Amino acid sequence: MGEPFSAKLTFVLKSLSLSRARLAADLGLNKSVVARWVSGATSPSEHNLARLSALIARSAPGFTVLDWERDLTGLASLMGVSLSAPASPPAPPGANLALHFGDEIRAATRLRGPSYEGFYESLRPYSGLEGHFIRDHCLVRVADDGLLQLRMSTGGVRVEGWVLPLNNLIYVIGSEFTSGAMVFALLHGVNSTRVEILDGLILAPSLDKGRTALASTIILQRVRDLSGDRSADDAALEAMDTTEVILAPSSVPDDLRRHLAREDLAAQTLPVGGMLRVLLSESLSRGPLPTVS
Repeated sequence: MGEPFSAKLTFVLKSLSLSRARLAADLGLNKSVVARWVSGATSPSEHNLARLSALIARSAPGFTVLDWERDLTGLASLMGVSLSAPASPPAPPGANLALHFGDEIRAATRLRGPSYEGFYESLRPYSGLEGHFIRDHCLVRVADDGLLQLRMSTGGVRVEGWVLPLNNLIYVIGSEFTSGAMVFALLHGVNSTRVEILDGLILAPSLDKGRTALASTIILQRVRDLSGDRSADDAALEAMDTTEVILAPSSVPDDLRRHLAREDLAAQTLPVGGMLRVLLSESLSRGPLPTVS
């Protein structure tokens, strides 16, 4: 089996001393797109592969789309550099993620990971307009490294990271590629073969000048299953991001609006020593509802 495209792209970029950020800028793409090419999460479309090849040809005259079929030795010869040893493919996302209780997290992921896989639509309060809500679209799937991978898309803003189950809780760690901000969430887990709803708290910096720290409630509802085709699922997530992002109160069902805004529980949950809470007894997290025949 030949080397993956991600390894070839990594080698070519190193040969040209070309950074991912510069490549993304030259192609007019978001840095997260190039990051996914290099990680092996996705491959360029035919259109972007042609543009990428044309860009490389500026520094390596004669380079064409067909040259991606070469092995690393052939690419080294074409690029005019020596290859002492074949470059190793980049480690899959999360492979080097050092975690306390890492064995327990991976064991829980093997057991429950597939039940969390799918597309979700999330709702959370919007700090920029009182009473309104933000709708995000998320993709959760088991990655090659055995961890649950998260991709989140909101109005062109991309977040990628990990979904880590431990002790019936879900810890989410993500990074936003445009600003470099980190996003964290703590959700109530579900002991079911299929997760339908998750809820809990999300913490992220605001987009204001001071990057104010914000914590809010969040609800994630499954909207569809994965297709099994990674590229098709990535494209489906991109398509979902074309829908409306900011929702007026009237667009959100009353029970979800009350749960997110904590209207009926404000005295109990806000502010207890400055803390925002979602008690297990209040959680909406669940699997499929039982059917009555």
